[in-house]
Amino acid sequence: MTNPSEPRDGRLDPALRAIMCERNQLIGLAYRLLGSLAEAEDVVQETYARWYAMSPRQREDIDSPGGWLTTVAGRICLDLLGSARARRERYVGEWIPEPLPDGTEWISGRWTGAAAEPADPADRVTLDESVSMAFLVVLDAMTPAERVAFVLHDVFRYPFAEVAEIVGRTPAACRQLASSARRRVRAARPPVSAAPAARRADVVRAFKQAWQAKDIDALLGLLAPDAVATGDGGGLAPAAPRPVEGAEQVARFFADRADTVSRMTLVECAVNGQPGLAARRDGVTVAVLAFDVTGDRIERVWAVLNPDKLRSWTAG
Repeated sequence: MTNPSEPRDGRLDPALRAIMCERNQLIGLAYRLLGSLAEAEDVVQETYARWYAMSPRQREDIDSPGGWLTTVAGRICLDLLGSARARRERYVGEWIPEPLPDGTEWISGRWTGAAAEPADPADRVTLDESVSMAFLVVLDAMTPAERVAFVLHDVFRYPFAEVAEIVGRTPAACRQLASSARRRVRAARPPVSAAPAARRADVVRAFKQAWQAKDIDALLGLLAPDAVATGDGGGLAPAAPRPVEGAEQVARFFADRADTVSRMTLVECAVNGQPGLAARRDGVTVAVLAFDVTGDRIERVWAVLNPDKLRSWTAG
């Protein structure tokens, strides 16, 4: 049976093809706004449902289908972010954004949306950086309006006039929202530049080896004095109920759990485009660790154990 939108020869209608090409970009936008791949996919599905709920004539009257889809997806995300706080209050333990495995095609690349006004190069956020776990955690601390305005403008380069249509505020108000969000990002960034990718990978590899060896001294040498480790089990997997703070406490925490790791396969991998680790048991990923490395030291460790957030990590 053919889709009504497809010609009988099976070739995709050009108009439909153009609309479907927006899908990856919309998922990338929604994931950065919500921190959840499952919710991002739901947002995109709802966005397309609204598109096809219109008559063919209504769709033809839309000058920029991509812009329309982005506007609708942004508004849906804004509504979801408004109710996220209440959902988090019911969440068991700490909440961490859903980690993404290597090869996620929309993590980086050129966004084809509207060009924003020129920005200070120091304020520019690359698509790779905007999906790192460290960046997503900062985004999660913002108000919904700040997050939407900042991501659309500073990450995807949408002008404030278009951001205003999505957020439902004036362009001047959106400019202030993005400025406030920018200050949050600056405050969260360490004073020392992040280590090069190769060096970060070396530090994560050394952490893996020290953890497996239960070498507390080696772990201490890799952790910043104020290092913090946060676990997310969602009530479905064992995890520390609160963040573990301080290098010595974090080192002992991981050393105490080395026996558990010895029964798993600990794999070096990319997590949200950054060096990380995945723990697998019988081919199934049961934990994913993301790291924030500054210089030669680990500042933050985020361990996601909630199986609902690891579905895209199942070994194939």
